[in-house]
Amino acid sequence: MKLMYLVIVTVLLAGCSLFVGVENVTFSGLWNREAEAWNIVMISRLPRMLSIVMAGVSLGICGLIMQQLTQNKFVSPTTAGTMDWARLGILVSLLFFTDASPILKMCIAAAFALFGTLLFMGILQRLKQKDTIFIPLVGIMLGNVVSSIATFFALKFDLVQNMSSWLQGDFSLIMEGRYELLYISVPLLILAFLFANMFTVAGMGEDFATNLGLPYKYVVNIGLIIVAIITSVVILTVGVIPFLGLIVPNIVSMYRGDHLKKSIWHTGVLGALFLLVCDIAGRIIIYPYEISVGLMVGVIGTGIFLYMLLRRNAYA
Repeated sequence: MKLMYLVIVTVLLAGCSLFVGVENVTFSGLWNREAEAWNIVMISRLPRMLSIVMAGVSLGICGLIMQQLTQNKFVSPTTAGTMDWARLGILVSLLFFTDASPILKMCIAAAFALFGTLLFMGILQRLKQKDTIFIPLVGIMLGNVVSSIATFFALKFDLVQNMSSWLQGDFSLIMEGRYELLYISVPLLILAFLFANMFTVAGMGEDFATNLGLPYKYVVNIGLIIVAIITSVVILTVGVIPFLGLIVPNIVSMYRGDHLKKSIWHTGVLGALFLLVCDIAGRIIIYPYEISVGLMVGVIGTGIFLYMLLRRNAYA
């Protein structure tokens, strides 16, 4: 599949996203410079579309980096517990830094996400059982423990309602002034592109990478920092979007292989395309009401994840 075709389809869907919603916006209205139509697009529809694209690209590439570094196709920010740790960090910021700025909350969430990911990597190195399925199950169990702790303290301090806004990814509240934090992911994605070849070598194992003169731990830490910060930014802005970082890199690897430099562009574009499809479908299925994109991605992602598990068993 050529990258150009993916980009064209993604651009077309991004354009369609501007015209899907309860308020009727038409191309003729924009062409005739109707004030109401332009206000809806600039204040609501355009920020929503941009946030969907940036979140899709970011989470897809985060999943690709994690799968490369852990040498496991079933590891992602969802299955490694990274999102659960970031959510715990947000709870801590709500408890102890009530008047904190979004940047400070992001830093706290990123610190927790990085700690949790490093903990997962440490557990991974000590596991004798290196089965492909067993490793993400450990991450899911660790994430569930952290999520339970966060829920307990949220109940105790009456913050369940505040925490619930991060339980489901939702773009319906995205508008001008509420999505700009996602721009932080842009320089981090550029950094990921620059380190793409190093991530590929690091994914071959510590001994192999060290023999080639690669500073293995430094490269791994750079990758995990990128994943932690981007995951925190996405959760803080739009909420938890499950499975996207898991299934998109796997789909790309089926036709592009495992070389990160060759597949990173496809992964980013396909991540944006997949999230746009889920968001548009969520707005159409029960129109004029809306299904959250987190729910749509979760349902579709679960089906694809089960298919990958069955496919693996069939061809094991």
